[in-house]
Amino acid sequence: MVFKAQLFALTGVQPHRQKVMLKGAALKDETWDNFKPKVKNGATLLLMGSRDEDHLKAPDPAQKTKFIEDMDESELQTAMKMPAGLTNLGNTCYMNATVQCLKSVPEFREALVKYEGSSGSGGFDDGGLNHAMTSAMRDLYRSMEKQATVHPFLLLNTLHTAFPAFAQRGEQGGYQQQDANECWVQLLEMIRRQLKTTAAASNSENNGTSAGATASAGRSVVDQYFGLEFDTEIKCVEAPEEASTKGVEKVLQYNCYIDKEVKYLASGLKNYMNQPLTKRSPTLDRDAEYTKTSKVSRLPGYLTIQMMRFQFKMKDAINAKILKDIKFPMMLDTFELCTKELQDKLVPMRTKFKDHEDRIVEDCGKLKAKGGREAALKKSREDAEGEGVELEPYDFQDDPGSNNSGYYELQAILTHKGRSSNSGHYVGWVKHKADTWIECNDDDVRPVHVDDVMKLSGGGDWHTAYLLIYGPRKLPKQTAPVPVTATSEPTESAEKMETS
Repeated sequence: MVFKAQLFALTGVQPHRQKVMLKGAALKDETWDNFKPKVKNGATLLLMGSRDEDHLKAPDPAQKTKFIEDMDESELQTAMKMPAGLTNLGNTCYMNATVQCLKSVPEFREALVKYEGSSGSGGFDDGGLNHAMTSAMRDLYRSMEKQATVHPFLLLNTLHTAFPAFAQRGEQGGYQQQDANECWVQLLEMIRRQLKTTAAASNSENNGTSAGATASAGRSVVDQYFGLEFDTEIKCVEAPEEASTKGVEKVLQYNCYIDKEVKYLASGLKNYMNQPLTKRSPTLDRDAEYTKTSKVSRLPGYLTIQMMRFQFKMKDAINAKILKDIKFPMMLDTFELCTKELQDKLVPMRTKFKDHEDRIVEDCGKLKAKGGREAALKKSREDAEGEGVELEPYDFQDDPGSNNSGYYELQAILTHKGRSSNSGHYVGWVKHKADTWIECNDDDVRPVHVDDVMKLSGGGDWHTAYLLIYGPRKLPKQTAPVPVTATSEPTESAEKMETS
């Protein structure tokens, strides 16, 4: 549509009247797929369509056509419907990136926007500060829906009031850089205490079920959509006869531990499942080696993964960064991380996903669609993102906000550039649509391709993934045979993404 708008500026032919042809193929309004194999440098396109009377005059040659690369912030904002940028108020990129990534969770954002109560601290006790933080985030998100650039003064002041450590200043008098994950944890913890869900706001109502909605009323929205639960067991390695200790842990992040053997995200996640530790043994009456095993017993709708890239060095008194390249996938399957009980509960929805994909592949073969299986599946996932598409519930009926398949899709990344968590620069990267992502670098907001996002895995001083936010993979409801049309040949990057 941006391209057709540029043609309109040149010719006066309204986009809805344009028929753009190339070697017999007509350009669609929503995709370039059928053009990709044919578009090459120097290609000649045919435009057919009648101009409005107001545009019969030849375009003013002094007025140049603006392409995306030449648009200013407000023009790009309008053309791409991009999110608002946030002004850096002095080493506050850690907070800005956190806000942008959290905003990518629609249920969290909508619950915040609906939060009632006037702005302000309401006192400096814990309850007053929790309200102040929640209302400050609410007001910021509301402002971001109306403006291209927002100055987050209120949120920053509230953060400094609640956590004076974030207000520390350097030798030059400016604010010191802070750890984005610490900001993430503190913001969510305060909002968790204040922001409660209601039966009307639960995901079950939005995706076609109602069971469990009433039971979830009054529960924290943060726990509902971000809360992980682990079944744990601690056993003494040196005294096998000693009784093990079993328990349940509730957290908001899954930690990916990085060692010299870890090259992929899946390996780091498995490291969390078996951790060595040292503690006092009542049987041996001394410190002994123990092993702590963990299995996921509750998957949240939105899975936050922290890449454990920082280690505190006593000598330099800094959190030194592990720069190692750790590959992460666009599509994440967490089935192997779960308890046997949870795996059994995940099977029905996973079967629906498999049946859906089998139908697509079968129809793709009948139509002899170009691009093959992977291209057809990729297009199906993109279609599920469209407006008005009826989707299967992604959560369990008795646990709104959970994940009922174990399948996730990457939707936001918070990156760090530098050698220490208390220096360098933080940036948020948020999925926009299909292969388009948005780089939220404070008030500089611009579109990027998914290929650029997959390069954020580390290995040098470039932006490196620090927090990964995976959302639930969506499945369209099967009410009729799945329509599959011929698609273009997949790009090399798409093949790599599917392989991951």
